[in-house]
Amino acid sequence: MTQVTPYQPFPNSFKRDLLAGKKLIGCWSALASAITTEALGVAGFDWILLDGEHAPNDMGTLIPQLMALKDSPSAPVVRPSWNNPVEIKRLLDAGFYNFLIPFVENIDEARKAVAATRYPPQGMRGVSVSQRSNRYGTVPDYFKGANEQMCVMVQIEGPAGVAAAPEIAALDGIDCLFVGPSDLAAGMGHLGNANHPEVQAAITSVFAAAKAAGKPCGILAPVEADARRYMAMGATFVAVGSDLGVFRAATQALRDKYRD
Repeated sequence: MTQVTPYQPFPNSFKRDLLAGKKLIGCWSALASAITTEALGVAGFDWILLDGEHAPNDMGTLIPQLMALKDSPSAPVVRPSWNNPVEIKRLLDAGFYNFLIPFVENIDEARKAVAATRYPPQGMRGVSVSQRSNRYGTVPDYFKGANEQMCVMVQIEGPAGVAAAPEIAALDGIDCLFVGPSDLAAGMGHLGNANHPEVQAAITSVFAAAKAAGKPCGILAPVEADARRYMAMGATFVAVGSDLGVFRAATQALRDKYRD
């Protein structure tokens, strides 16, 4: 069995690998369970997305899941419910370093996301001298180095975001553009059809904007053929499934084996 190295959040090796263009394969964690998140970590994904937008998570469920990944090679990434500095501040203090911010539509919203993760003068993060992120005040020089460790990835999920993608990608502090294909398809009038040619053209343009700015791009692609196509197009930060999807498909397949 391959020996794996537990994920270490400080320094942020995930951010280093992301910006280096390394292929990082991840999985969505939507069941709000520390047990299932721990099992995902055992599988050895490069990263696990703990979802605060479309899953029944809150601080009481996210922190145990973060703890469950401590001995895992999988880097925790969190998606807050919105681009909300107060919510992001709480997640930062809880110990998250890697953020996927939903539905960023313009450069001002991108600046807001970056500022929320940085202490002044670079940003507006509130200061707590003793919190879980700095191991309750025991990390030497935490405040000097924390800003550099933050990784901010933004989701492009609507036509306005697609149009603003070149400007967003060029912003210092934005580390990756991530396409939300379902919302993008809906916003373009093709609800449920992310493979529509117009949607695919928009995805291609977002990837091109990221590449032009020297930034990585990513996408959620639970269908293998889609995931491989997007990787061939240049996506390096790719979610290939979810705990909910795997559980639902496997349990249904198991039941179907015994139907008369």
